[in-house]
Amino acid sequence: MDVSKTRTSFYRRLYVAWLVDSGSATSVPALIEATGMPRRTAQDTLAALAELDIQCEFIQHDGERNNAGHYVIRDWGAIDKRWVAAHLAQIKALLGYP
Repeated sequence: MDVSKTRTSFYRRLYVAWLVDSGSATSVPALIEATGMPRRTAQDTLAALAELDIQCEFIQHDGERNNAGHYVIRDWGAIDKRWVAAHLAQIKALLGYP
């Protein structure tokens, strides 16, 4: 089955939001490790969450160097995170993630 770029992009954003929200991967290196995606893709996906009205915020760690911190999801917007959790296996399979 051919999967459109629109669908893979959408599912990638949902999966990244789920990883951040669940605490499984709250930094770019952790996202890279969890998914195998390139650094730039991980960074771009985090930045693109706002396009889905998912509020993702970077929390800078006090006294740490630039970019030392973690991401949190403040609001899922119109997305039902329970649906994402229920369809996680399907999303990961479509994206080819471990």
